[in-house]
Amino acid sequence: MKKRSKNLRSLRWLDPIFLRVLPPLAALLIKIHMASCRVVKVEGLERLEEALERSGGKVIYMSWHQRMSYNFHLMGPHHLTIMISSSRDGEYAVRVAQCLGFRDVRGSSTRGGSVALKKMTRMVRNGKPGGVLTDGPLGPARVAKAGAVFMARVTGAPLIPALWGADRCWTLNTWDRYLIPKPFARISVCYGEPLWVPPSADTSELEKYRRQLEDSMNRATRWCDAYFGRERPWRKVKKKGTPEFGPVQYEQE
Repeated sequence: MKKRSKNLRSLRWLDPIFLRVLPPLAALLIKIHMASCRVVKVEGLERLEEALERSGGKVIYMSWHQRMSYNFHLMGPHHLTIMISSSRDGEYAVRVAQCLGFRDVRGSSTRGGSVALKKMTRMVRNGKPGGVLTDGPLGPARVAKAGAVFMARVTGAPLIPALWGADRCWTLNTWDRYLIPKPFARISVCYGEPLWVPPSADTSELEKYRRQLEDSMNRATRWCDAYFGRERPWRKVKKKGTPEFGPVQYEQE
């Protein structure tokens, strides 16, 4: 008898029913919500096209966990391969992602990450575009992790920041102040400067490229926010009016 996967063994008895109903419904609601938003400005599209031509179509799109929501709509049609946790919650997430057009490998920085990273690296090397939330799943916010830089060195694919901003959005009280654009919001999109990591880069050089990636992503994020007039909060504060890690919190619109 074929053994059940670890992912399925972690499910509860009602989960098979819920997994048939909830992910397609959630994906439909996401599509309707995000389709109501309108992209009014795209920056860096020429950089993206040049990088894709140079790499033969291989690419790894980079974003922050905070900006994940609209990327469901922006990147789903590109059929990106993304890494999703092997947990029970991850099983729901992967079903939603599949309905939105994503491919997946199972694992995270805290569970099964090395195996998932190898699988994703192999898929990118074979020409399937990848997508990474480089400060996920738990932060620190807007600090790039080294996994994507390693992947770029091995695959020869460029790392391309893909960020967005909105004129109106909800800001959740999470570790990264997760953003969800409100219905009919106006959206700005920025594709940052592509980062190429040579295969000869050693360990010390990988840290240099990681910092370059982080700086490029933060510049692209600030550009998206500045298009609508102000930077969005992206970290919690210790108490009102006293920044702990990042800019002060703004009131919701």
